[in-house]
Amino acid sequence: MEFLHAYMAPIMFLGLIVFLLMGFSVAFSLAACGLFFGYLGVEIGLLPATLMQALPLRVFGIMANETLLAIPFFTFMGLILERSGMAEDLLDTIGQLFGPIRGGLAYAVILVGAMLAATTGVVAASVISMGLISLPIMLRYGYDRRIASGTIAASGTLAQIIPPSLVLIILADQLGRSVGDLYKGAFIPGFVLTGLYLGFILLVTLWRPQWAPALPPEARSIKEDDGTPGLRSLGVLFVLSVGTAVAFAYSRPANAPTDETIVVSMCVGVGVAFALSVLNRLLRLKLLSRMAERVTFVLIPPLALIFLVLGTIFLGIATPTEGGAMGAVGALAMALARRRLSMKLMRQAMDSTMKLSCFVVFILLGSTVFSLSFQGVDGPKWVEHLLTSLPGGQLGFLIVVNILVFLLAFFLDFFELSFIVIPLLGPVAEKLGIDLVWFGVLLAVNMQTSFMHPPFGFALFYLRSVAPHDDYKDRLTGKTIAKVTTGQIYWGAVPFVVIQIIMVGLIIAFPNMVSGGLGKKAEMDTTNIQLEVDKPDYGNKEDDANKLFAPDAGASGAAAGAPGASAPAEEDPMEAIKRALEQDKKK
Repeated sequence: MEFLHAYMAPIMFLGLIVFLLMGFSVAFSLAACGLFFGYLGVEIGLLPATLMQALPLRVFGIMANETLLAIPFFTFMGLILERSGMAEDLLDTIGQLFGPIRGGLAYAVILVGAMLAATTGVVAASVISMGLISLPIMLRYGYDRRIASGTIAASGTLAQIIPPSLVLIILADQLGRSVGDLYKGAFIPGFVLTGLYLGFILLVTLWRPQWAPALPPEARSIKEDDGTPGLRSLGVLFVLSVGTAVAFAYSRPANAPTDETIVVSMCVGVGVAFALSVLNRLLRLKLLSRMAERVTFVLIPPLALIFLVLGTIFLGIATPTEGGAMGAVGALAMALARRRLSMKLMRQAMDSTMKLSCFVVFILLGSTVFSLSFQGVDGPKWVEHLLTSLPGGQLGFLIVVNILVFLLAFFLDFFELSFIVIPLLGPVAEKLGIDLVWFGVLLAVNMQTSFMHPPFGFALFYLRSVAPHDDYKDRLTGKTIAKVTTGQIYWGAVPFVVIQIIMVGLIIAFPNMVSGGLGKKAEMDTTNIQLEVDKPDYGNKEDDANKLFAPDAGASGAAAGAPGASAPAEEDPMEAIKRALEQDKKK
């Protein structure tokens, strides 16, 4: 019994690991482990029986949490967009734009992945869409299978770090921070990671150009009548829109948050490009090429949706939940405009949304049962003592935690990590003086690897489900295309996992990458607070007032201002407040 009293917390944690290794569902493993050890703790006298009476209140608290409403909204939005053909149009247009250069299709996949991430926030939708659309084209034109599969899987995982991300909503809830703050903090790191992916493809094209060839001329369908690609007018339009956006950004106040400035400036630049394209078409000026018009009109709807969701959140117009609702309405409008909206599409999207939302809520309920018992046996104190005693202070803690999360991600997905590990790490990080918004973004980038590395990377499974299992004949060229093996998908993911680890190091080395997107909060200097109290006004009786504040003390116990009594010398009001508080304590 003494052993159980002393080591109940680590025994409980090991029990959870045993449950998971036996193959039980995570949600039910958490709940069963919490109930079992809670009952055991009550029986041996370690826990009060009234502790478990708090469980219903916790469950109702979860059901009343409005922040979690953003999950079904963003999931529904992503599924509607994925089935409305937006990804197909984006990949086709940007693939044609970058087709003439080496690695053009890979660049297109990464850029479209970032755009889908900023509109859908759902990894499965992004990976499956790009796997179905772009993988056959990349195989058709001779891309290395490892590069093609790794690029598609990694680009899909950008939906986890680029807002509106589902994992950031969960992390904000578990860390007790605002979803909007985590969105702002993750905005810059998400696009830096996209730039690192693009840089890797550039290195591949320089080192092994045959692995990522350019599209042949016959595959470039968007051309002018004279056979030119029409990139000159697109370049002019791009320069005009970027110049307008930059000029607007410099006109913003110096203390404006970086993420807000970027989103609003992008909106202004895109609006200029769209207005010029509409005028060119309505007035038949023929100043823009087919490529320029196609790129503009294909990119505008998703960019408008990005501003509708992220712009309203960053500007403080809407909460993340309200932004998700507006995004869902915008996705329905886009599907309706493309004439893709049907009852079958709605039924499929709502069915998938319900399944994912129930999955998240059940894990959250199970983790609540587990955490109630774990806190009752002083589990957080055990974890805190274990992690704060590490050498190296904050840096040592961050290194150990990131290694731990990286290793656990081999076996657990990001939902499970968020509900099991994050509630244990958050209080320790806060006690060490680490900003929890920065810490949440750092862990989100780290947990992104859970989608990518073998053997349980979900992005790899999604891609495996749509990649060809057998050799097949290409319908366009008539050539036999070899299948994509599971080993090729796994090896293709390795370089991108390394890039994600490098990104974790960059965030630790340059914390302003996260905090630079947050607004500057006004700080109050509590060291120079002064309390000024006016002397009581007794009319013209200056003598009485002087007696009241006279330095000579009157008889003990006499009332202030009474004959023969005088108040003590004028003193610091703060000292008087302290003395009054001490007297209240004695009473």
